[in-house]
Parts: sequence; structure tokens; C-alpha cells
Amino acid sequence: MAALVGVLVLAVAPAAAARPPAPGPGTRCGPHDALRQALRTLTTRDGIAGAAVLVTDPAPGAPCRRWTDAVGTADLRTGRPMNATDRLRVGSVTKTFTATMVLQLAAEHRLSLGAPVDRYLPGLIRGHGHDGRRITVRQLLQHTSGLPDHLDAPEWEHPERLRYRHLEPRDLVARALELPRPRGTWHYATTNYLVAGLLVRAVTGHDPETEITRRIIRPLGLRDTYWPGDETRIRGPHSRSYFTADGRRADGTAWNMTFGGVGGALVSSPADLARFSTALLGGRLLPPDRLAEMRRTVAADPDRLWPGARYGLGLIAAPLRCGGMWWGHAGTVPGGHRALTAVGPGGRGVSLALNEVPATLQAEQDFLDIVQTALCEGVSSEGTPA
Repeated sequence: MAALVGVLVLAVAPAAAARPPAPGPGTRCGPHDALRQALRTLTTRDGIAGAAVLVTDPAPGAPCRRWTDAVGTADLRTGRPMNATDRLRVGSVTKTFTATMVLQLAAEHRLSLGAPVDRYLPGLIRGHGHDGRRITVRQLLQHTSGLPDHLDAPEWEHPERLRYRHLEPRDLVARALELPRPRGTWHYATTNYLVAGLLVRAVTGHDPETEITRRIIRPLGLRDTYWPGDETRIRGPHSRSYFTADGRRADGTAWNMTFGGVGGALVSSPADLARFSTALLGGRLLPPDRLAEMRRTVAADPDRLWPGARYGLGLIAAPLRCGGMWWGHAGTVPGGHRALTAVGPGGRGVSLALNEVPATLQAEQDFLDIVQTALCEGVSSEGTPA
């Protein structure tokens, strides 16, 4: 279903105490005029309620190691300005956490990426032309399994009608299997990651959320990142989120995210996403051979991502206008939050937060242009410092 294709493209941490705002651009950082204008375009031309960006640059001699900027409004009722420290729902960025955990289990020889799903979940995927004996764990993580997306079911044409419902992974997988088989060899489906979560539970005896918290969230000190479960509110400081229903802007902050599970339910912040993505791509979470496997990509359907995008194991790669690729993931939730975290060839990272989903192709291009501007600022088309 087109309306929700990017929705998930999209132990529980305690609520954080009030914290000081992250540093903004200063004299050592420079004005970053191009990036600020790209950010402002989202609110002025595209009508997004609020947008925030965090840029990190570990390069020796970088004039600014970390800076933030924000435009628009975090809460339309109170008029509170948008900022880059608020929490938000990060949608499919969750998939990168889940894929990382599965690859850790593979590195420990507790599962095999080349093994059929049926080895770990016998009989789960059967019927309507689907057979878990012919789908591998790797294909789940890469969206090459041929499984439909449960979010393409007709009932998700109006997701706001389901916003307070608890939904079980097995039920969602069963619903997906009733849908028509996708065309093509690559098909983005959050269902793949629900199956991966069930597989982790079968292998470890623990909920996948518990394993991700133990293996990734807690060791990295991601204090804003947690699993909401059935809790519909967001704990701690957060932006409100907005979506359009019946032609009117509505508040979508309260939402039961069990429909996304380990494919899209996480709450996080730009700072936590930056720490996670730089740790992952810097080799701190996986052995080199497993990280290399994660970065082995296939061409993605541009209608489900964007032109030029490729997909690895829970990682999106997209070309940069200054040369090379960025690696990361984007995520969207139906209530209106949109997140993206990416790292460029030199290690510079960008994490974005919106509290309203771009509604037009132009707005989506403007959103992606922020990534290009942030990662290519001061870099020549050959990928060297300008």
C-alpha cells in the first residue's frame, strides 16, 4: 500500500531527566548557510511543522565536531520551537538495530544467514505460494524474501483507525501471507523483520527487544532510545507529530507501535541515532567480515525508496553528489515522525528529525537534499576537502 510504504522505511530505558540543549552553530563551526537554508525549505516551501538536524564530523582538523540546527515548531498547540534534542519515533531506522543484532548472533554461530527460516520457525511461512524452507535469514534482512508487507493490507489504508490496537507479530505475518505476492526480486516489507524478531526469540529464548537493549542500546549508552511496547505516549522531552486525515492536520503523537515491532517501533533522538550509526559503521558492533556482509547491497525499488538507493542487510546506501555513498536508514511512522541517520565516506554523520511527513515528491527530495548538503559541505565532487 503506497500510503504506508515508508512507514517503517522507516528492557526499557528510563525516561531521561531534563538536559541542556545541544550546542548549535558557533563561530568555530561557521554559519552553514546552505544547510540551514535546506532545512528551512522544509518548513517554508513544504509546510512541514518542524525539522531538526545534528551533524557530527570526526575528521582530524574538522572546524566543528558537532553542531545542530532546527526550524519550525515542535508543538503547534504551545508554539514550542523545534530542537535537535527531543525524542521521536524513528520508524524503520529500527531495522538497522535488528539487523545488527541478527548479525551478532551469526558471528557467534548461533544462527546462519544462509539457513532457511523454517529451520528456526518450522511451519510459520506456508501457503499462498510462500515457503519458509526456501527463504533464508539473509533474504529477510535484505528484503529479497518475496514476502508481502502486512502494511499493504487494505485495513492500513486508514492507519489512524488502528492507532490504539495491540497487534501480535505472528498475526501480522499470517495476514501478510494472505496478500498477493510482490513482483520483482526486491520488495521492502516490515513483515521480513517481524519474522526476524520471531527467529531471534526462537534462537535465544529472549524477546528480540530485550536482546537489542542488552547488546546495543545499553552498551552504547543510548539514554533516549527505548521500546515503547503498548505505551502510546512518548516519555521524556519529545516533539509532537502531525499527520493529515480527511484533509485536516491532526496530532498523531499517541500511537501503539506494536504493528511495527522490531521493524519500526523504537523511540530515539538524533544524538542517539548518530552514536549508533557511527559505532556500527565504525566497526564497534560487528566483526569486519559481518559488517562487510551487511554492506553487500542489491538494487532497491526506487518507488519504495528513491532513485539510486541500494539495500544491504538493514542498511540503505545512496550516492552522494560529492562522491561515494552514504550509509544509514530512514524511517517514517503514520503519526507523522520521520527520522534518518547516515554516515558519509569520511565518517561525517547526519541525523534528521521531522515531526510531519513530507507530503509531495518535491518535499521528499528536499528532505533528502539535507543529507546531501550536510555530508558534502566543504567537500569537492572528487570527495576531497574543498
